[in-house]
Amino acid sequence: MQLPRQPRAVIFDMDGLLIDTIPVYAAAMVQAGLDVEHPVSRQYVLSLAGLLGSELEARLIADLGTGFPVAAYFSTMSARLAPMLAAGIPLKAGAIELLEALSRQGTPLAVATSMKRSEAMHHLEANGISHYFRHVAGRDEVARGKPHPDLHLEAASRLAVAPRDCVVLEDSFNGVRAAHAAGAMTIMVPDALAPSDDIRSLCAGVSSSLHEVRDILCASR
Repeated sequence: MQLPRQPRAVIFDMDGLLIDTIPVYAAAMVQAGLDVEHPVSRQYVLSLAGLLGSELEARLIADLGTGFPVAAYFSTMSARLAPMLAAGIPLKAGAIELLEALSRQGTPLAVATSMKRSEAMHHLEANGISHYFRHVAGRDEVARGKPHPDLHLEAASRLAVAPRDCVVLEDSFNGVRAAHAAGAMTIMVPDALAPSDDIRSLCAGVSSSLHEVRDILCASR
């Protein structure tokens, strides 16, 4: 993979990219659908990766109709999620090695996540990786979430690096759309869904693992 420019900073998604949350969220969302008697498939749930809060609500209504019990669904999903999250969620393979390598070469790092900042900090601290990041931009700190570019633009602004000079690492379709809209060099590391041709066209490259991303970014120096 050849990046179009030398990156001056790296912005990380968190769910499904750094932390292996997607299977947990998918299980809770599928079960919540059964609980409220409006089943949703795992494949459909995976297509929602990167959406939370108002963006997720709007997508559910658009796809499933105004009769879908959004409030009850969210309440049930939260109840299902709570014990899963409390049990702890592991890092994705290669996360520590990538963060260590980028830190050794002095690359500024930030997180741009669809979670609230406080929730993101909890997960980063629980996994012992919060110290790698100069900044964490959460969904509650911007006007619009992914697939809009606001989170990535905010993270780049805090790093004082132009978005076009940032590499953004994303695992979801909506994350890729957001990073591309921000003008960043986007590397997708697919988690649950392989990229479509349209999504692939928005990326500087698609990588199979964080180990491979480490080799790409550290070889570019």
